[in-house]
Amino acid sequence: MGLSRRAYAAHRKERGLPGGSEKAVRNAIASGRIEVGPDGSIDPDRADAQWAMQTDPAKQRAEVAPTGEPEPAAKKPVPQAAIDAVQDTLRDAGEAAPEGDGGQVSYIRARMANEVLKAQTAKVRLQKMKGELVDRVRATTMVFDLARRERDAWINWPPRVSANMAAELDVEAHLMEQVLDRHIREHLAELAEIRIELR
Repeated sequence: MGLSRRAYAAHRKERGLPGGSEKAVRNAIASGRIEVGPDGSIDPDRADAQWAMQTDPAKQRAEVAPTGEPEPAAKKPVPQAAIDAVQDTLRDAGEAAPEGDGGQVSYIRARMANEVLKAQTAKVRLQKMKGELVDRVRATTMVFDLARRERDAWINWPPRVSANMAAELDVEAHLMEQVLDRHIREHLAELAEIRIELR
């Protein structure tokens, strides 16, 4: 059998844990931090564990141990996807992942990953403002347009110069235009196979 809300608040207060008031217990239940049984009672051991797991250590006052030194903050369990994201971010930033963390990430490491991401975002913004980075879509469009204009200029070149070239070489102008056009189109087809990749 569990405790009532008032009795559970007294239980937390006796142990020196945060949430030693009935209002704090009500808020914890309403926010889903702790669960109540089907009869509305609270299992104190289970609720204490849930409360500890769902509490952000950075938002808690440090508990002073009998020695007078604050106790270190406990690790906060998080979903595996978040753990993987933190580890990837820290690995990309050159931070070594701790060995044997048991599927948990400390709040400090998660916060460090957040700060690394903020710094990377700020660096990209600064590079963009300085003109060191360009928009990929715009650059791709500009390269495509430039290549199209270059191709059109080459395709229109044989009709313009074939008569002069034919006169210099003493060959038929129409034949010269056809030969130039065929070779230029073959060459442009080879150039069209080149793929650029903007990263």
